[in-house]
Amino acid sequence: MILPPALRPGDAIAIVPTARAITVDELQPAMAMARAWGLRPVLGQGVGRKHFQQAGTAGERAADLMAALENDEVKAVWCARGGYGTVHLLELVDLSILRKHPKWIIGFSDATVLHSALHGLGVASLHAQMPFNIAAKGEGTTSSLRQALFGECPPLLRQGAHPLDRQGVAHGELVGGNLSLLYALRGTPYDLGTRGKVLFIEDLDELLYHMDRMVMNLKLGGLFANLAGLVVGGMSDMRDKDPADPFGLSAEAIVARAVAGGEFPVCYGMPAGHLADNRAMVLGKQVKLNVGPAGTALSFTEG
Repeated sequence: MILPPALRPGDAIAIVPTARAITVDELQPAMAMARAWGLRPVLGQGVGRKHFQQAGTAGERAADLMAALENDEVKAVWCARGGYGTVHLLELVDLSILRKHPKWIIGFSDATVLHSALHGLGVASLHAQMPFNIAAKGEGTTSSLRQALFGECPPLLRQGAHPLDRQGVAHGELVGGNLSLLYALRGTPYDLGTRGKVLFIEDLDELLYHMDRMVMNLKLGGLFANLAGLVVGGMSDMRDKDPADPFGLSAEAIVARAVAGGEFPVCYGMPAGHLADNRAMVLGKQVKLNVGPAGTALSFTEG
């Protein structure tokens, strides 16, 4: 796996909207934060542009992303916000350029499609908070992003046991991201291989029976069959279509039912995803997952 180099003070970081539209004003807190870290934020052409919901047509957004990838001064590309639409760029950009000139691609949620494509190319990427709404996030969110960008990989810790945890220790490469996007990529060239790996999933604002459909797709497709471990992050605002006629299982219980009988460790409630505490994680890096009675640690290891 190719790990992009750590950033250094003075490096340029491009902020590129690959999905929904965003304004310069909405990016001011993130730009100020980047400058405080000694970085030079560079705005993509799509900032301030609006084509219906998105920051330009697919062709325009792809051109913005390629411009950042091809700019030798840019050392990292920070996806401006999520929403929907990055999937339309996969056939229009040449991500393989990062094999020869690696740089960090940073984002979560809709950016999962970029993480999955990069994993297939053997390039690590950073699952972390995007600029949009970053001022509302906790110190753990921003400090872990800064540390990851500058070459540190702080562990993710969750204190105390979750009632659905399956205890154990696992080692493997960390993969995954947003459940809805992983589901949408099934059967495509960007589908994840999970054998012997530690899979991370999170999601937001889904009907519980929709989530069950997605989880069952992963189960029946064999993605849980040979895992080293499973990390479940935030399952935020998951709900019933009709509270008077509930599905009957929580989001976490849906996952637990799907992986029942397995032997790999599973933890729930890790601080990553659509949460105020959204810790940065290096996808593609080797990790040690330790799920115990006192809590869980996801530690990034060498090699």
